[in-house]
Amino acid sequence: MSDPISNIPMIERMIFESGGVQAFATELEHSGSNFVNHINADPEGVEQGLAKLVLTLIELIRRMLEHQALRRMEGGSLTDEEIERLGDTFMRLEKRMEELKVAFKLEGEELNLNLGPLGDLM
Repeated sequence: MSDPISNIPMIERMIFESGGVQAFATELEHSGSNFVNHINADPEGVEQGLAKLVLTLIELIRRMLEHQALRRMEGGSLTDEEIERLGDTFMRLEKRMEELKVAFKLEGEELNLNLGPLGDLM
């Protein structure tokens, strides 16, 4: 029978064996109610936060696809029918995104994530 600790990755074993888990638990106990006050367990807030994340990712992917489509158009590798289909698809996606932003009470600029020193995502 193998030792259950041997299945734990090295960094986690180091934390566990050095008492890091106990130190963390002790720190949580000492922080008391302050820790609980920092957690936002509002179901509506969680739903809106998740919607914001998902819509941000969709918007990022949409912009990347539009950029790629423009490059292909300029390169002449798309037929007129393909260009028409892409335009229609992007217009429908944009319309649906606007509907979802209204449904979740989000503004367009809220879908931009700040990446700290790297700047804004979009």
